[in-house]
Amino acid sequence: MDIIDEDDLFIPLPDGTRLAARLWRPADGPPVPAILEYIPYRKRDNTLPRDEAIHPWMAAQGYACLRVDIRGTGDSEGTFDDEYSAQELTDSCDLIAWIAAQDWCSGAVGMMGKSWGGFNCLQTAFRQPPALKAVVSVCATVDRFADDIHFKGGCLLGENFGWGSLMLSYCARPADPLLRPDWREDLRQRIATMPHLSEVWTRQQSRGAYWRHGSVCEDYPRLQAAILTIGGWNDNYMNAPAQLVENTGVAKAIIGPWVHQYPHMAVPGPRIDFLAEMKSWWDRWLKDIPNGAADWPDYRVYELASAPPDACAAQRTGRWLAETLPSPRVQPQELALGGDGLLGGDGAADRRIATPQTLGARAGEFFPMGLDAEMAGDQREDDAQSVCFDLDCPQGLALLGAARLQVTLSADQPFAFLVARLCDVAPDGASTRIAHGMLNLHHRCDPPAPLIPGEAVRISLTLDQCAYRLAPGHRLRLALSNSYWPWIWPSPAPVALHLTAGRLTLPVHQGAAPGWDFAETPALPAPRLRVLTPGHESRKREIDLKTGAERLIVTSDSGETENPDHGLRNRATLAETWSIHPQDPLSARNETVWTQTFARGDWSVETELHASQSSTTTAILLEARLIARIKDGRQAPEIIERNFCAQVARKHV
Repeated sequence: MDIIDEDDLFIPLPDGTRLAARLWRPADGPPVPAILEYIPYRKRDNTLPRDEAIHPWMAAQGYACLRVDIRGTGDSEGTFDDEYSAQELTDSCDLIAWIAAQDWCSGAVGMMGKSWGGFNCLQTAFRQPPALKAVVSVCATVDRFADDIHFKGGCLLGENFGWGSLMLSYCARPADPLLRPDWREDLRQRIATMPHLSEVWTRQQSRGAYWRHGSVCEDYPRLQAAILTIGGWNDNYMNAPAQLVENTGVAKAIIGPWVHQYPHMAVPGPRIDFLAEMKSWWDRWLKDIPNGAADWPDYRVYELASAPPDACAAQRTGRWLAETLPSPRVQPQELALGGDGLLGGDGAADRRIATPQTLGARAGEFFPMGLDAEMAGDQREDDAQSVCFDLDCPQGLALLGAARLQVTLSADQPFAFLVARLCDVAPDGASTRIAHGMLNLHHRCDPPAPLIPGEAVRISLTLDQCAYRLAPGHRLRLALSNSYWPWIWPSPAPVALHLTAGRLTLPVHQGAAPGWDFAETPALPAPRLRVLTPGHESRKREIDLKTGAERLIVTSDSGETENPDHGLRNRATLAETWSIHPQDPLSARNETVWTQTFARGDWSVETELHASQSSTTTAILLEARLIARIKDGRQAPEIIERNFCAQVARKHV
C-alpha cells in the first residue's frame, strides 16, 4: 500500500496555537481510522527512529497515524506548563476532534503511547472525547502519587529530581528553523517560562488535588474506551495492568520481562510482535472487525523463572501464562515473621532496622532503558545489611500477584520509611530481586502525620505485582531496610525502627494455568538517522576506602546523528553523580549536567544544564543553571541564561 508521509503538518487548536505533527496515511482509498501518539520528545529527531519503526507499518495496514509534539515542545507552538496538565489534556481532546473531522479519517480514533504517552492516553480516555474508541497504554500508572516517578508509597524518589532536571533540559530545545521561522523568539519564550518541575513536584508531598488530577484510579468507571495495557517486570510501571483489568471491565493486559521500552524493542527477551498485537486491537475497536481480540485472556503475563541475577540480562527464562483476575489459581499464604529469622518461623520478631544510607547500590535504575547495568543486580550485599526472613522452598514456589506485609513497629524519629524486597536466594547465595515495595511512614494514615518516637504503629505495605517461579531448593527472602539509595531520598536524620511483629501474605499460584504463544518480533527497519559519532554509556560505583562515602556515576552520550531528509544534527550528553555517606543522610547529593546540541550548516543551538539536589533537616535544596548558546550566520551569537533556586520544606519527607 502506498503511504503519504507529511512531516511538516501543523494542527490548529481552538485558541490559535498550532501543534507540530507528522502524519502517515494510505495514499488512496476510503477514509480510515486514525491513531494518535502525543508526547513532548521531538518527532523531528529524538523519537524519530522509534516512530519510523511503528507508524509507517501501521499506516500500511489501513490507518492514519499521527505523531504530535505537545504544546511548547519540539516544533509545536505555545508554552509548556507541566506534565499531564489540564491544558495538555484539553489539547489532546481538541486534537482528537480535529483528526476525526478530516476527510481522510473515518471518525474513529485510537490513542497510543509509552510512558508519558501511556499516561496521557489513559487520562484522555478518562475525559471521554466522543471519537476516542480505544487506547494502547504502555508503561504507565493509574495513580500519580502512589506509583509514579515522583513519590512511591509516599517516599520521595531520586527519579523525581532526575526526571525534573531532564525536562528542564528538554524544554530548552529549539524548534527547527526550517519549520519555525520564529524559532529564536520561541526559544527565548521557552526558557523564560519553563517551570522548575523538580520544585513543583517536590512541594506536593501528599496525595491532594495536584496528584488526583490525572490519576484515573479516582473514578475507574469513567474509562469507557477499550484499553490494551502493557507493562514490564524490569520497569517500575508493573502495577497498572492488573489494576486496570480488575477495576474497569474494558482492559486487557500484557506483562513481559521488559524494561521501560515498547515490547517489540525491549530487553530482556523474549520480545513479542507488538505491532501485530496493536493491529488486532485497532482492527477490533476502530474497524469493528470480529477478530477475537475482545476475547483475549484478561492477563497475559510472563512468569519469570529462577535465574542468576544479571543487571545486563538480554534474555530471561520463563513462560507465558493466560490468566483471569482474580485468578482462581492464586491462594493467599500467610507467614509470620519469626523470631528465628524464618518466614513462618517460631517466636515473635524482635529486630532493629537501622540500615546504612548506602544500601540500595544494586537496585539499578528506577526506570531501566537497556543493557547498561540498569536492571537490579545481585542483592546479597544489600541483603547482608538488611533484616531478613527466609523461607525454604524444597519443592519450589510460584507467585502471581502482589504480596502484602503487615508489621508492628516503632521509630526513634518522626520521619522514617520502610522498604521491603522479595528475593530468590539460590543455593550458592546469589539473590535475585523478585518484587519490592516501600512506604513513607507518614503515610500510614490519611491525612499523613509524623510518627511519635517510641510509639508502636501497625502498618500495611503492599509490594509490587510479580509473576515468578522459584526453583526447587531455593529460598524466598523478605529483606527489610529503612534506606534505599539512590532510589529514595533519605530521611532527615538517622532512624532506627524497632520491629516487634509482622506477617507476610504471599499470592501463591497453584495448578496449571493456560499458556499463551505470542508471534515473534519481525526484523525492525534499520534506523535512517546517520550516525556521525557513536554513543556510549557507563555506570560506575566508587567507594572512598578512608571515609566510606560512596558515589554512583552515570554517564551517557547519544553520539551525534544527522537526519538524512533535512540535515538536522543533534547530540545529547549526561553526567550524573549520586553521592552519600553511609552514616549521614544529610550528605546525600545529586549533581546532573545535561548538554543538548542541534546544528545545521552555520546554525547551531547548544544548551547546558547544571542541576543539583541536597537537603538539610528541614528542607530539600534544589538549584539549576541553564545556558543556551545560539550561533546563526545571519545574526550575532546570543547567550540566554536562567537560574533556578528553591528550598522546599520537608513536611512529609
